[in-house]
Amino acid sequence: MTLPDGVERRRFDGAESLATQGEPVYGESVEDGWRRWVPERSKLGAMLELGVDTGLTGGETVLYLGAASGTTVSHVADFAGPTYAVEFAARPTRDLLDVAGDRDRLFPLLKDARAPETYAHVVEPVDAIVQDVATRGQADVALANRRFLKDDGRLSMAVKARSEDVTRDPEDVFDDVLETLEAGYEILERRRLEPYHDDHLAVIARPR
Repeated sequence: MTLPDGVERRRFDGAESLATQGEPVYGESVEDGWRRWVPERSKLGAMLELGVDTGLTGGETVLYLGAASGTTVSHVADFAGPTYAVEFAARPTRDLLDVAGDRDRLFPLLKDARAPETYAHVVEPVDAIVQDVATRGQADVALANRRFLKDDGRLSMAVKARSEDVTRDPEDVFDDVLETLEAGYEILERRRLEPYHDDHLAVIARPR
């Protein structure tokens, strides 16, 4: 799999890892201006480490759902174009604003990803949606935000089984999420994110 432009494999403390160029955010190692992309802290980083074809090439316009304090979306903004970062909780959004202070392509939005109509006046059509929301109804969130995705765009989604139902087998949860998602997307790839993240599934899809 080809990495996006702006993402490279570099050596940190004698070990090779993915990296992007930018100001550090979460205590990650930095060498010569390159910051280590820690896959244990990032679902998208884990996808790239595992060889999942996200369709990200570098320079694209991105809508990031579930930005939290900016751990992953900061790496995305290092290599992508305009990056709209949606986060529902006020406390992590304050951290996200600090991260955006060093990145002129990162636009934090204190909004609920389940209500895209509240930010539809801000977000332009995007080449990619990256979704990492820990809530019930993760497929519904992706379907609601499909409106922003260009016809040839890609959804890179991390499904957290325990956010849907802590009592069921994760594989059964994943199957249900994918069945719902297929109402608006064609599934291109699915892959578990172990050993980096337990009970998570990477899903790559394109709009139908």
